[in-house]
Amino acid sequence: MAQTYDAYVENGRFYPRLSLAPTSKRCLAVLTVIEVPVEDPAAEDDRMAQIDELMRSIREDSSPKLRMEDFPRFDLGREPIIFTDDVEVR
Repeated sequence: MAQTYDAYVENGRFYPRLSLAPTSKRCLAVLTVIEVPVEDPAAEDDRMAQIDELMRSIREDSSPKLRMEDFPRFDLGREPIIFTDDVEVR
């Protein structure tokens, strides 16, 4: 079911057409309200499936790994910090 309303728009707000006189600052607009039922948000299982799919695509990524040497103009002015689970490497 849909309903249509005539209104004036001024500063981003809708005003009923009969309540205001037209001026140069107001634009005539037609507002259509369509009653569409709101679907339930994705279930938690769907979210976990999306995360699993993302993790699978990351594991299967075959693109070449980028190295600092690939970007000669990128200079931090210091040695990069390498985060690993191992003992700190210097």
